Amino acid sequence: MTTLRDIGVSALINIVGTILSLVGFMALSLQPMNDRVYKPKLYLKGVLRDSPSSTSRNNNNNNSHRHFETDFRQYLWSFSWVAAALRMPEENLIEHAGLDSVVYLRIYLLGLKVFVPMTIIGMVVLVTVNVGAGFLDDNATTQSTTSTNTNDTTSSSNTTQLVFSGIDKLSISNIPDGSPRLWCHLIVSYIFTAWTCYMLYLEYRTITNMRRRFQDDDHRRPDQFTVLVQQVPRQFDESIHIQVDDYFKRNHPEYYLTHQLVYNANKLSKFVRKRERIRNWLAFSQLKLSREATTPTTRAEAERLVILDDPKRTMAAAFVSFKSRWGAAVCAQTQQNSNPTVWLTQWAPEPRDINWKNLAIPYMQLTCRRVFVNIGVFLLVFFFLVPVALVQSLASLTAIQSTFPWLSKVLQQQFFASFIQGFLPGFILKLFTMVIPYLVTCFSAIEGHVSLSRLETTAATKFYYFVVINVFFGSILTGSAFSELQLFVGQSSLVGILKTLAVTIPMKASFFITYVMVDGWAGPAFEILRVIPLVSYHLLNSFFVKTEGDKIKAMSPGTISLSTSLPQLELYFLMGLVYSVITPLILPFIVITFLIGFIVYRHQVINVYDAPYESAGGFWPHVHGHIIAALIIEHLTLIGLFLIQGPISFGVISSDTETTLVGRILQYCKEALSSTPFMVALPIFTMIFHNQCKKRFEPAFKRIPLEMAVKKDLEDKAKEPRFNLAVFLRNAYKHPDFSDEIDNTPDVEATNKSPIIEDNLSEASSSQPEIPNKNQMSGEESTSTPQEATLEDQSTLKNDDTKSVLDEQNAVGLNFLFSTSMGNEQEEFDAPTNAIVPSPSNSVVSTPSNTSVPAPSRLKPNSANPVGTPKTRK
Repeated sequence: MTTLRDIGVSALINIVGTILSLVGFMALSLQPMNDRVYKPKLYLKGVLRDSPSSTSRNNNNNNSHRHFETDFRQYLWSFSWVAAALRMPEENLIEHAGLDSVVYLRIYLLGLKVFVPMTIIGMVVLVTVNVGAGFLDDNATTQSTTSTNTNDTTSSSNTTQLVFSGIDKLSISNIPDGSPRLWCHLIVSYIFTAWTCYMLYLEYRTITNMRRRFQDDDHRRPDQFTVLVQQVPRQFDESIHIQVDDYFKRNHPEYYLTHQLVYNANKLSKFVRKRERIRNWLAFSQLKLSREATTPTTRAEAERLVILDDPKRTMAAAFVSFKSRWGAAVCAQTQQNSNPTVWLTQWAPEPRDINWKNLAIPYMQLTCRRVFVNIGVFLLVFFFLVPVALVQSLASLTAIQSTFPWLSKVLQQQFFASFIQGFLPGFILKLFTMVIPYLVTCFSAIEGHVSLSRLETTAATKFYYFVVINVFFGSILTGSAFSELQLFVGQSSLVGILKTLAVTIPMKASFFITYVMVDGWAGPAFEILRVIPLVSYHLLNSFFVKTEGDKIKAMSPGTISLSTSLPQLELYFLMGLVYSVITPLILPFIVITFLIGFIVYRHQVINVYDAPYESAGGFWPHVHGHIIAALIIEHLTLIGLFLIQGPISFGVISSDTETTLVGRILQYCKEALSSTPFMVALPIFTMIFHNQCKKRFEPAFKRIPLEMAVKKDLEDKAKEPRFNLAVFLRNAYKHPDFSDEIDNTPDVEATNKSPIIEDNLSEASSSQPEIPNKNQMSGEESTSTPQEATLEDQSTLKNDDTKSVLDEQNAVGLNFLFSTSMGNEQEEFDAPTNAIVPSPSNSVVSTPSNTSVPAPSRLKPNSANPVGTPKTRK
């Protein structure tokens, strides 16, 4: 049993480790050669372009000053990073890091708001009440343990003994059954629940308002105008492209603008990644590539043509864009067909948030995949109880001595015994659970979620179930507590079994305190030290970095892993809420955990982490629901404790063999519930509060009000009446492996329409003027918009060399070609791609012999298909 001495040793080890990690971080982050490790985000955003940390570098030409900080005055101000992390206002932090990062940090802030008042009340009121009861002192006998548990006592019984430690005297276990002091715990539980719900309500309201302001900003985003359509019914006589185009022109004639088909390009992605490695090597060496090295480029090109020409590689889904936010909102939030299983619509994720690999999974497979994944998660959770039980056995010196007799002499030393009981179990359990987030992330990926944010949220939910069942309940019901429960299995006293369970729950608070210190104190300190990225960057920079792009990749800024971080925070809430009334001593450790995490991760968000996508805080409803679940678990635990320790007489329950077990249970429940009716009301009130929050705030995370959409549309029209939305959206949802395709002409109406994107520019807006072609630009007055005119001017100013390259390059958009002529290899480079707007495809493919052949059709051959027919002008 963990004692106060064991907790003290564990706290000492974790505090020393935390301080050493922070000191190491402050020393390493001051060195100029580590700037790209500890400030990578500032380099990615262009705030830093060279290592600026060394103050003496510019005053001395010594090469060592370029790598090390020699001004010792800077070390005296090394703690300034804390003030810098707290100084940035929340509005600026949203602009700098995104709303997801700010919402994540607000979870730490919520923990401080909830648990700081609880800590004050718990330590002043509850601990005083518990210690004053003196039940364990009056009914316990001191054990003759010369090795470790000098503070341990046992509660006498006719047949069994339960071992207690000094920390249990501070818990509810120190209060006798039926004591009036329990009314204090009942009242405090109501106060804690009301305070937690009030803070949750304020936080939910604040985050909802932040999300609306974020969505209502002045920046136009593609996901505001785009809807993901799935389950497009296939027809043998028409392609998916024609079906989508006809369906939305018929049902949304005034607002439909364009669409982007979804392809199964998973095989192409492998070729593209291999081609990028070759390109990177070419940029470094500036040498000609061998014929073998050109193979990945040729294979990537061939695979791309196969994808575009094979109807089977076209998925029954599309990204459909609209001319206004109102049109997109109506489509995304309504049922499109009388058959609810086809033409399914939802808001399209942000382009960076799309999981392109899972878009290639047929929609009908998703249900089967999720069933098998749930079975796998169930097996993972319950089979992992075995290592949890092994870890909990380390908390009992008796079990260790019986298993490893040769450790008896070592365990006689108090420090080593406290190290094994106080620090080692939590550390080993943390090591065991480190691999679980990666497993549940793989499970979520198999489920087929089309957005990365949704994938991380579901992985976080699975990991939360895991830590609740294994780390929380598993730690309570296994190890020493499990062995003590075995003593009552053979008895006929139902009250004895329930009483033992009520006693063992407070006894495990000491283990959770040590686990919080290992995971919540040393964990963030090790995270800010960034040992693995530091070593990795210097190894890569010394041996493998060839270009500036390689240096950017070597920085590895990382990101906030929601699948790992959110369940850990929710576990802290669970431990703090459940034990806030039972063992209030855990509350100060929870507060320190949230404080360290808030400072450390705020610094990381500002200087290190680079968010791969933005979901506008879409994960907050899940966090709110899990905190509510923690409150419910707290209430159920307290109900069990009050049923056992409430003001009832256990003598009225007889174990006479003439009375059946069911009758005794009913009699016991009747008398117990009659004495604790107020505690039963707490979970009911909590669920009512949760439902009200869902009705009031959760719709803002699922739908966009039409009123807001109309308001933004009118504002955009007033500010930029001639903005060409079709050009803005045409390549927003193109598959990244098609992103290097080049549109050789800015006149999008004069090019052939492609199944990759159907650019209905002629119907985009009746108020927009017609875009002139090149002949009109040369001899007639231009009527194009300013943006279109800029594109035309850029195309007109191309020199003859660029035009010749454009004539020779492939229409599908390779950035460079390698051709062999007369036995000599000649290297050709394509024209700059930043001067024109990319286009899905061209209608003519230029072969190496300059023989023009028709581009392969991306649809099933159909003579009635007008897609390949270019439009002409008068």
